[in-house]
Amino acid sequence: MAAYVIAEIEITDPAGYKPYTELVPATIALYGGRFLVRGGTAEVLEGDWPQRRRVIIEFPSMEAARAWWDSPEYAKPKSLRRAASNGRLVLLEGFDG
Repeated sequence: MAAYVIAEIEITDPAGYKPYTELVPATIALYGGRFLVRGGTAEVLEGDWPQRRRVIIEFPSMEAARAWWDSPEYAKPKSLRRAASNGRLVLLEGFDG
């Protein structure tokens, strides 16, 4: 069953964040993942949503997503992201219905 990494990122150092955006796609692809949302325009329909970068990544399974998150390939990009931004990320299991 598909799984999704949903991220809400506040970029604090745009120049430091740029290398992350260049390195991370290849790491995601290695684990069967793909971007569904990568930044872009957001329109608030209800409630309070602070201005942040939002990303949704689809993986074939929770195991594949967790393998990517813990992988040596993602270790360097992850440290770059953490140094240049504040983030909240969640891994969600998809719905098979």
